[in-house]
Amino acid sequence: MSKFVSIAIDGPAGAGKSTMARACAQALGYLYVDTGAIYRTVGYYMRLMGVGPKDKDGIARLIDEVNIDIRYEDGVQHMILNGADVTGEIRTPEMSMYASGVSAQPCVRAFLLDMQRQLARTHSVVMDGRDIGTVVLPKADVKIFLTASAEARSAALTSCSRRATKRPTRRSSLRRSSATDRIPSAPSRR
Repeated sequence: MSKFVSIAIDGPAGAGKSTMARACAQALGYLYVDTGAIYRTVGYYMRLMGVGPKDKDGIARLIDEVNIDIRYEDGVQHMILNGADVTGEIRTPEMSMYASGVSAQPCVRAFLLDMQRQLARTHSVVMDGRDIGTVVLPKADVKIFLTASAEARSAALTSCSRRATKRPTRRSSLRRSSATDRIPSAPSRR
């Protein structure tokens, strides 16, 4: 039986997790798993259904209707929600903030935990996102916690937001990165 290798990259928004994870996966020939895109997909569904990102009861009521599939085309991860490719729709600053609220809900984290672990059981992966090394892949072969100053993260988020939509200011990106840091993550399981 072959052993698959798992690399977990964790850290705050804008620290460069996705950039590093994509580069590592490409260099090593591993599957890159953008867990943020998975959470954004759940957030997108809840928004479509008119459920607020902090509506715990509404999210719990609808979570079992979410059917997510991940497909890779030319090395790019595509998010499939109930049969439709929503990759483009989930990459907006609005969806980023919406997904942050939705992902803080315990029922969403529980719902996606096995899906993420299953990918690591069946592929060599580089997985990035919050709580990857402590909760999702606590026994990862390699764990990286990537950090950057608030200013550097703000600059990265500003650049990313400018590509996705109209031009946010550095100040609004700094507020957004600070706001996502305050969203509670899942309790550490060591």
